[in-house]
Amino acid sequence: MEKMKEKKNRSLPTRLNILFFVVFVLFSALIFRMGIMQIVYGEDYKSQINQKEVIPVNSSAPRGKIFDTNGKLIVGNKPLNAITYTRSNSVTANEILRVATKLAALIDMDTVEDFKAITKRDREDFWILKHPKEAQAMITKEDEQKLKKKGLDSKEYNKEFYDLTIKRITNNELNSFSKQELEILAIYREMSSGTALSPQIIKNKNVTDKEYAVVSENLDDLPGVDTTTDWDRYYVFKNNDGNGTLSSILGKVTTSKEGLPKDKLEYLTARDYSLNDRVGKSYLEWQYEDVLQGQKEVVKNITDKSGNILGTQVFREGKSGKDLELSIDMELQQKVEQIIEDKLGKAMVGQPYMDRTLVSVMNPKTGEVLAMAGKQYVKDKETNKTIAEDFALGNINTSYSMGSAVKAATVLTGYQTGAITPGETQVDQPLHFKSTQVKKSWNTVGFGRINDLYALKRSSNVYMFLTAMKIGGQQTYVPNGPLRIDKIAAITKLRKNFAEFGLGVKTGIDLPGEQSGYGAGQIPPEAGKVLDFAIGQYDTYTPLQLVQYISTVANGGYRIQPHLVKAIHEPSNSSDMLGPIFKKMNPKILDKIDMKDIWISHVQDGLKLVVNDPQGTGFATITNKQYKIAGKTGTAQALYDGPLPGHPMLWNVTFVGYAPYDNPEISLSVVVPWSTTDKTHVQLEIANEIFKAYFDLKEARMKSGLH
Repeated sequence: MEKMKEKKNRSLPTRLNILFFVVFVLFSALIFRMGIMQIVYGEDYKSQINQKEVIPVNSSAPRGKIFDTNGKLIVGNKPLNAITYTRSNSVTANEILRVATKLAALIDMDTVEDFKAITKRDREDFWILKHPKEAQAMITKEDEQKLKKKGLDSKEYNKEFYDLTIKRITNNELNSFSKQELEILAIYREMSSGTALSPQIIKNKNVTDKEYAVVSENLDDLPGVDTTTDWDRYYVFKNNDGNGTLSSILGKVTTSKEGLPKDKLEYLTARDYSLNDRVGKSYLEWQYEDVLQGQKEVVKNITDKSGNILGTQVFREGKSGKDLELSIDMELQQKVEQIIEDKLGKAMVGQPYMDRTLVSVMNPKTGEVLAMAGKQYVKDKETNKTIAEDFALGNINTSYSMGSAVKAATVLTGYQTGAITPGETQVDQPLHFKSTQVKKSWNTVGFGRINDLYALKRSSNVYMFLTAMKIGGQQTYVPNGPLRIDKIAAITKLRKNFAEFGLGVKTGIDLPGEQSGYGAGQIPPEAGKVLDFAIGQYDTYTPLQLVQYISTVANGGYRIQPHLVKAIHEPSNSSDMLGPIFKKMNPKILDKIDMKDIWISHVQDGLKLVVNDPQGTGFATITNKQYKIAGKTGTAQALYDGPLPGHPMLWNVTFVGYAPYDNPEISLSVVVPWSTTDKTHVQLEIANEIFKAYFDLKEARMKSGLH
């Protein structure tokens, strides 16, 4: 037993020695490792401790291009030399001023536009920066004591101190800057206005090769300044005066000076836009902003503790925005615009109020807008000459009483409500109601007993009046008796059915700012207005609603959503070619009207007669019968609400139609407001020429193998 204890006591020191040795080896290794880290890598680690990576910063990327349905470029980008400035977190106003002063000696920035951008507050801040002692002297000891008595914190105190200084700067002092100083200020304000660590464009217009080269050579002496390539939007079909084909529809993009629009600032900044980013600010450019805006190159800035930029790393490569392929056929669009100018120019002679024409052309089966044209004649402020401006936008944001063009919807509503049946006859004669002005057709003695197709062909008002009466619950007309219809029930039923065609409701087109027209929800003051509604002389509709309505009739009862963008494409390496399709816009059916196919077919027969029967109201003027055109003429008496003084009662002349009537591929609406006479047929002349232009283009392309 004692031998075992003795043996055990001898082994214990041995184990402790081994343990101490292991600890010694590990400790030595640790010291060796720390020595290597400090001696060999010490400076690197110290540098890394002093550095930090900030949030990614986005740089500019070219915007997506816009093409027509045949791949013809409409809107593109042109490269620009640009000079930028990236402000660090720690830079002072005086340091920025020193760089701006040096840069002003290398570039010209003294245009009217540059100086116009300088605000009063810019001048005030600049004056204080240039005259710190004089600015300090403007605040007396008494002023300082008053401020201290307010118990303000340091931030509030400094703000009130600064504001008080600004108030005491005189106009003479603000206007004392030389041209050279103003040029420095123009550069300084651009350098100061950007977000920290985000490149801010100082100049990207008219940067000469010499300016670009000399700035590039002096970058080491211009901290934060860089030279790069930027882009500018250009519109292929725009004139020198900024007007041109589709210009009102395409919209505009903000400049680098404008940056984000104030009314969309919160929305866009929440989506990681920088304050100086250029964005679409109207219509197509804004509607498809998410698509057209490129994927900007993301750069991580490496800064020191003071916020100075030490270097950058590309985190994600930039990529151009996706391209839009429109359904618009620019060749057809231009022909339509020329037709409008020719016909309207002649019709305007002796017509003081007639100043515009609006045309919408659509594929009735797909909703693709083939052309959207409008012309408005205005006085040029400089030359005082009358010129035609693009007014395509008027197709969605102006509305008019459309007259008899809507009578197909009235007849079909009569069928749907059970007020009339297909082929039913009614007597067209002047209607005399007690305490109501006589209601009659354009043929003042009446057409006698007629059916629904004859009523459409000859554009009978009375047939529509009697139908509206029955919809309102009054089944028989009593000469000199009261009009006893339920006006609320009648107008509600009529509007509900009209809306199924697209009349009085937004079409859903892919453009912002669409109007739905006027009248919806209003109850007519007297029952006679319900009868007026039935002939298109109460509520107002847009020209695009009118073409959606006739397309619904043409295609058998499907209300198709019109659209301008046919497809979205990946960006292409070529500046004037489309890349692979990213997304195709398929036809969207908004609803199927609640009416039997046989009813729609019956009304289609009536619309054929309008153009192709010798008694039809469109027969004499719509001469291109070979295209199998169907349609409906319209004339509405309406109160003038245009730009000239006064509100006389004038005539809106309209036409809706489609072709070929046995397999429609084109539908259109033509609206010419404010004629002093109802005898003009300018709307029919325009429609006739547009049908011809469409089918001539189709034939020519088929012969050349392009269709």
